[in-house]
Amino acid sequence: MKERNPRAPIAPPLWHHRWVQAGLLLAGWLALDRAASRWHLPLPAGVLGLVLLWAALEAKAIDARWVERGADSLLDHLMLFFVPAMLGLVDHRELASPLGLKLLAAVLTGTLLVMAGTAMVVELGLRWRARPVHA
Repeated sequence: MKERNPRAPIAPPLWHHRWVQAGLLLAGWLALDRAASRWHLPLPAGVLGLVLLWAALEAKAIDARWVERGADSLLDHLMLFFVPAMLGLVDHRELASPLGLKLLAAVLTGTLLVMAGTAMVVELGLRWRARPVHA
């Protein structure tokens, strides 16, 4: 029987691979999307998944390392999810009219508001985390 070299790296478990994690996150979204449609839930699958994932992480039911790489990979490729919107602009030339400029202004304003809101929430979260703990 061949002995294992103690210095040889041990292959990480399959669920540590980023694309497996991303696939599991997408499978969870798909399952929640079907459940939300079937039971006529008022929330979209993405929101349900976010709440369930957050609750599972807070309850330590799952380890953050089990989803961290997959989530990072999805965020790294986030721009690919917006390519169809650009192709829609090419197909609909009327978006380059005054109506399109109004839509562009609305989208840019909404984007800036979301970015500002996200920044404020992150700032509050960091301040909350850094606050002194009183016994």
